[in-house]
Amino acid sequence: MSLETPPIDRESLAPLEQAAATERVRWAHEQFGTGLVLSTSFGVQSAVMLHLVNTLIPGIPVIFIDTGYLFPETYRFAEQLSERLDLNLKTYHPLKSAAHQEATYGKLWEQGLAGLEQYNKLNKVEPMNRAVKELGATAWLSGLRRQQASSRLERPVAQKQNKTWKIYPILDWSDRDIYKYLSENNLPYHPLWDQGYVSVGDWHSTTKLSEGMQAEDTRFGGLKRECGLHEATGGTDYQI
Repeated sequence: MSLETPPIDRESLAPLEQAAATERVRWAHEQFGTGLVLSTSFGVQSAVMLHLVNTLIPGIPVIFIDTGYLFPETYRFAEQLSERLDLNLKTYHPLKSAAHQEATYGKLWEQGLAGLEQYNKLNKVEPMNRAVKELGATAWLSGLRRQQASSRLERPVAQKQNKTWKIYPILDWSDRDIYKYLSENNLPYHPLWDQGYVSVGDWHSTTKLSEGMQAEDTRFGGLKRECGLHEATGGTDYQI
């Protein structure tokens, strides 16, 4: 499969900043066709993007990276949403199991920033790169939002990193916008939302929001916000 991206007129990207989420999804579909994929973590607000995109592009490949360290609630949530929304789910796992990694490297998430970087490459970046390559993807829809972290405040709605275009249809949505969409479409938050989790990833690197914390502090012990999938460095040519 070809991973060559079609040429994009840079001037055509400017209107996307003011466009509605549905228009951004349609633009991406028109530009990239069958080369377009959607990613999901089945996180707190994932039902929004899964419903929004799959409604507009039924059957779009949905990439789910299963690190082997997800909460039990996340696995059940994934099963329920996949069945309800009839998702074309493509699940990818790390090349080495959790047990193999811990036997070889120890608990990388307890080994400071360098350990986290290695953990993310093994469990998230490499599987995603493999997914993009095997599916022949040239563009990737993601549910990142600027309000979620300071590291995302300057991110554009569409950008090319290495060989792959990334489009963020709900980048400028507020928490209120998320709540409104979920309510209007009778969609659920992740089950851990009601227990005080505002962001959900791996069980060992996710904490509840406590007094004095920012939402981005609830991941990776506050050492970093991004897991490697949404950074411009550290991947193969297929990465974002």
